[in-house]
Amino acid sequence: MAINKVRISNDIELKDRLVAINRVTKVTKGGRTFTFAAIVVVGDGKGVIGYGLGKAGEVTTAIAKGVESAKKNLVKVPVLNGTVPHEQAARFDGAQVLIMPASTGTGVVAGGAMRAVLESVGITDVLAKSKGSSNPHNLVKATIAALAEMRDARTVAENRGVSLTKVFRG
Repeated sequence: MAINKVRISNDIELKDRLVAINRVTKVTKGGRTFTFAAIVVVGDGKGVIGYGLGKAGEVTTAIAKGVESAKKNLVKVPVLNGTVPHEQAARFDGAQVLIMPASTGTGVVAGGAMRAVLESVGITDVLAKSKGSSNPHNLVKATIAALAEMRDARTVAENRGVSLTKVFRG
């Protein structure tokens, strides 16, 4: 299935959210060298989401690089009344995720990296479960893969060649 890629434009206001920072140590004969890797999620709160990885010698530079990387691969996700349209499972390497719709007032029942992704995309009510690996990099990728596979009723009807107005009238 084709993923709904979004091009960055000036009218989209993206908010970035830091998911995880990893400090990497390289030992040389001159001593230890520290670098940082930051995974960042950007979203507009209305169904557009992207993630990026930035690596640098300083934390702030790594976060800035992550934000720029995240803006380059944005995906459009269907959000219906603050929740997802249907149940969806996805996997990336060792991380498995299960995302289920929830009734209004439930909130975001998800942990860690999944919560950052779901809140950035604009989902307010959802039940989510992470199985397998808790690696934040793989969890973010699996969650975005699950969200990218979601389809709303209008998209399914268009793919089948059915008009929703005919279906609901009679």
